[in-house]
Amino acid sequence: MNKAQLIAAVAKNANLSKKDAANAVSATIDAIKKNVKKGVTLVGFGTFKVVKRKARTGRNPQTGEKIRIAAKNVVKFKTGKWS
Repeated sequence: MNKAQLIAAVAKNANLSKKDAANAVSATIDAIKKNVKKGVTLVGFGTFKVVKRKARTGRNPQTGEKIRIAAKNVVKFKTGKWS
């Protein structure tokens, strides 16, 4: 499902116009982005959080040469319990 399909589904399920549904979906995504560093838990759906990925050694797929991949923070999503 892409964003347009999600907006259409929200509009249908919540009996909203597509414009209102688009605003709701965008506001939800923006709120998750702004608060992901603190952790965002949506009960029954899942949890978004930032974790630190350690530096590691990788390989250039074209040359096979070893390369150093720097440490960085990444967003992880863990699904919630489904009924």
